[in-house]
Amino acid sequence: MANISSRKSAMTLFSSPNCIMSHCARLVVHEKGVPADIEYFDPTDPPEDLLELNPNGNAPTFVERDLVLYDARIIMEYLDERFPHPALHQMDPVSRANARMLIKRIDQDWYQMLEEAQLQGDKRAAKAKKVLRESLLAAAPVFDATTYFMGEDYSLIDCAMAPFLWRLGSVGIDISSLGKGITAYANRLFARKAFQDSLSHDEKELMQSQTK
Repeated sequence: MANISSRKSAMTLFSSPNCIMSHCARLVVHEKGVPADIEYFDPTDPPEDLLELNPNGNAPTFVERDLVLYDARIIMEYLDERFPHPALHQMDPVSRANARMLIKRIDQDWYQMLEEAQLQGDKRAAKAKKVLRESLLAAAPVFDATTYFMGEDYSLIDCAMAPFLWRLGSVGIDISSLGKGITAYANRLFARKAFQDSLSHDEKELMQSQTK
């Protein structure tokens, strides 16, 4: 396996500039203050040094010396354990397990609906958008109940939610139409310095194009 010891940083996060999973990993890097290089690349043309480490060339890929991780959720968990302050998981095993189940459900439900609304033909996209919007509206009490998602402390769940909410406008879902709770929650996430620092140029353009 290739080694990146010749790089200026012992840690590198290879990231797509507009991939939601890459965005999640970048967000954790900034929330934790991880001293990692973030290298953007075109997923359709991965660089040779990435392919030496991860033949699939997919994003995100995190490299620390001889460790290579290429699953966003595993990267997020690893960084939270590798850099324990500030903690993005609660300490007790039950709470951590519940948080992991919530993230898995977010991936399977809301992320999947968003992907279908973005990529499928007009009819399927419209249906996915409708179902996604209705699902978010049904979850309004969750957003009303606590400062962050299902709790008062910012966590890895919020690191999964923020990039998702940032992209809702790209499929024609106005966050402000989903109620005060989710609007306030989204604004809290977007206002965090780490979130602003995590945005690629493409992601900044995404929001600017939605507000025109």
